Amino acid sequence: MELLPTIAAPGVGERADAAADAACHLYDAVVPWSGDGPGGWSRTAAEDAAETIETTAHALAHIHPRAEVILAPVHAALADLRRQLALAPAELLGAEGVPVVARTVGNPRRTRWVRVLTPPSPRQPPPGTAS
Repeated sequence: MELLPTIAAPGVGERADAAADAACHLYDAVVPWSGDGPGGWSRTAAEDAAETIETTAHALAHIHPRAEVILAPVHAALADLRRQLALAPAELLGAEGVPVVARTVGNPRRTRWVRVLTPPSPRQPPPGTAS
């Protein structure tokens, strides 16, 4: 197996480092709120964090020929989390690895989908419990 090069493509190392720092800061912001409730999260913050992980996993899919298959459980877990939190599903990607639907909102930092607010799903009892 070929080892990764020591030096990344222009901007890749810096952005990966910034993403890791941002994840650490996010963790530090959430921990004080980690009581019985949602841990200080809002619907938008949870959606942004899930999108960050999904986008990072899509970027990592290009690191190795089998990376996309290896990372598939990450996407499945995030899809399940989105369902459990009644969040909109992740964007579908086409064969070229780009979103199937054109993005509609521009942002200097990144391009995002327009969010559609959906009412939360009614709470369901855990499987295997009687109502």
